[in-house]
Amino acid sequence: MSLFLTAFLLVGVCAATGLAWDTRTVAGAQGRPGAVPGATLPAVPGDGPAPTATGPAVTGAPGTTVPQSPPAPSPEPEDPESGGGDGARPSGPLPFDMPQPATLRSGAAGKKLVFAHYFTPYPLSLDNASADADYYTRNYLKPDGENGKHERYGGLLRDRPLPVRPKAGNWELANLQQEVRTARAAGLDGFTLDLLSLAGKNRERCALLMEAARSVDPSFKVMLMPDMTSLGTDDPAVLADLLADLGKAPAAHRLPDGRLVVSPFKAEEKSAAWWTRVMDVLKSRHGIRTAFVPLFLDFGSHSGEFESISYGFSEWGSRSYVGQEGSTRDVRRAHAAGKIWMQPVSVQDARPNQGIYDEAGNTATLRATWNRAIEDGADWVQLTTWNDYSEGSQFAPSLHNGHAYLDLSSYYLTRFKTGGWPKIVRDTLYLSSRTQFAAADPSGGQSLVMSLRGGSAAARDTVEVLSFLTAPASIRTAVGAAGDAHAAPAGVHSELLPLGTGTGSAAVVRDGRTGARVELPYRVDRTVEVQDLQYYAVTSGRS
Repeated sequence: MSLFLTAFLLVGVCAATGLAWDTRTVAGAQGRPGAVPGATLPAVPGDGPAPTATGPAVTGAPGTTVPQSPPAPSPEPEDPESGGGDGARPSGPLPFDMPQPATLRSGAAGKKLVFAHYFTPYPLSLDNASADADYYTRNYLKPDGENGKHERYGGLLRDRPLPVRPKAGNWELANLQQEVRTARAAGLDGFTLDLLSLAGKNRERCALLMEAARSVDPSFKVMLMPDMTSLGTDDPAVLADLLADLGKAPAAHRLPDGRLVVSPFKAEEKSAAWWTRVMDVLKSRHGIRTAFVPLFLDFGSHSGEFESISYGFSEWGSRSYVGQEGSTRDVRRAHAAGKIWMQPVSVQDARPNQGIYDEAGNTATLRATWNRAIEDGADWVQLTTWNDYSEGSQFAPSLHNGHAYLDLSSYYLTRFKTGGWPKIVRDTLYLSSRTQFAAADPSGGQSLVMSLRGGSAAARDTVEVLSFLTAPASIRTAVGAAGDAHAAPAGVHSELLPLGTGTGSAAVVRDGRTGARVELPYRVDRTVEVQDLQYYAVTSGRS
């Protein structure tokens, strides 16, 4: 086990490449803001010839930089953090005691819903193979994978889900059940399910996810989100039939009055009249009443047209910590119209195949977007995204971030739902940085490099120590050969340090004794072969 994980990690840490694509051309991975025309949706193993194992992963492949190998993470446990049948999560990894699910799902807290955007092309496993030779490793995390079609931008993916062990029986369902358990344990109410296609493997996974949610927790809901950049139909009846088929599942998110919630991605792709026809068919042909919550890429230009047919509104939002003030205006506009508002919360965004990224500022974007949802009075939240690794926007436990971003979200989620900040009962540190400098020029064969998206914060080269402390303490830090210390107050505190070559670490020192300690083992280098501008993160709460 340790040998294959070590081999896997050597590839996964810095090979960071490769994803298959099919012939459906759309603007970007999902038509997100800033997308480049001509990018396409990922082809799914299983729609074509079955993937076959080709032996162990090859380390040090052309176009990669292989750093000193950090300790290999263990595969996700089969029933991660379930804490028993009630879904409670063991509190040890977190700086606070996570409320019981019943507390988060009842009363006023139960009306404040938190979903995560689920992207079907990237489940925990694509072929049920061991992580040293699975489809991610052979094709998505190798520069020459998928016949080298992504070499121009150094590969598409820079991260992947935490590896899972091969399973007997219906392994796809079992892995989706595992993802539901992980999300539920973090306090999430459900997933928003990106409906990418009318048929094929992505469509099959939608049905499986519905089944997984029902079997794990009948209270875990899946909100239908038809993706209007990729579904490929202009017929309202065709879409209505798809929504009705998935909407009959017990896990489909409905309001207490029975209305099926439909929240299309890039709703403005079709007119309000077109959407009215979709809802009319749902009612007349299938007997389904709809609560329409359109998600816009340009809320300001389209909300008026959609107001009369909508239960609520949402938008995709910015992925940088600057410019978040506009959400205050948008929430007020929605509430003034009598609509609920679903606020986007994000962690970062880096898209090699589109040549763009946002400056997330370590965890600044995560904290800023959560605070906007809290302070502006949003009704629902959507984490964008749970697992879109082609955008680098994942909250789900991943190889390079572990549970760090999801654990942090549990803290803010608890405040969003309960109205009070959780009490910090154990010292916990979160350490984040990139593994290369923002201006690094890749020395390999990569010809398309990422540049900042318009409106983003300026690029920065920083290590962040985010401390959650029960009492004031000194935080001892090391970035490469540079050692330092800073005083941190009780509560939450962010300290920025200059990025330097080597690895980083931090430790809590109080009354001369060292307590919580964290190390980010991924080495920072000045010379790189492949550009990787995602932030890596680790928490002292987990090994």
